[in-house]
Amino acid sequence: MSRRSGILEFAVLGLLHDSPMHGYELRKRLNVLLGSFRAFSYGTLYPCLKGLVAQGSLIEDNTGEEYIPATALNGKRSKIVYRLTAEGKQRFEELLADSGPDAWEDEHFGVHFAFFGQTDRAVRMRVLEGRRSRLEERLERMRTSLARTRERLDGYTLELQRHGLESVEREVRWLNELIETERANRSSGRGADPGPPGTGTPGVTPQISDGRNRTAAHAAAPPDRPERSPER
Repeated sequence: MSRRSGILEFAVLGLLHDSPMHGYELRKRLNVLLGSFRAFSYGTLYPCLKGLVAQGSLIEDNTGEEYIPATALNGKRSKIVYRLTAEGKQRFEELLADSGPDAWEDEHFGVHFAFFGQTDRAVRMRVLEGRRSRLEERLERMRTSLARTRERLDGYTLELQRHGLESVEREVRWLNELIETERANRSSGRGADPGPPGTGTPGVTPQISDGRNRTAAHAAAPPDRPERSPER
């Protein structure tokens, strides 16, 4: 299974774990969860759904509505509702408990973070600390590369390099906040998961206006730029 299809499988099982839904609604929810810049087409989603049905993770329920073939003119599909089976729930729990290196990568981390409200606190900590470690390694490489090549870069390329560096630094600061919050809650023995800092709602992943989750926002939003003296 490819990395991208693994991400899609995890997201589909997680959304259907909340409630059954038909393909069109599922696709809309996926685009909100994963962000419009990683939107999935029907051509990607439906093979994934069929594969999950074939392996026993999902079952299909026809709503009883008359079947209308999809065409370029009407764009309609039959209303098949997808439901999680016991095997599907078990598979989702296995994916939810994964805290290994794959969970620290850019796209995998975003999906894991979206389901942190259902994730064991110890797993959340391992994923957050692993992600921070991965980004700190990336920062070191970027700083070394920038120091080595800055004299050969034109002004615009140099700004692009700085932008990438500051974006990673910003996410590291955000991860530090999350990790400190998790440690504080563990030390205080709180029973309910409070959710990320600033949400005020247990287990809720904050959303921004265009539907991307906070993880995507940190990856896509321009960082706060520190003042610098002009280049000479």
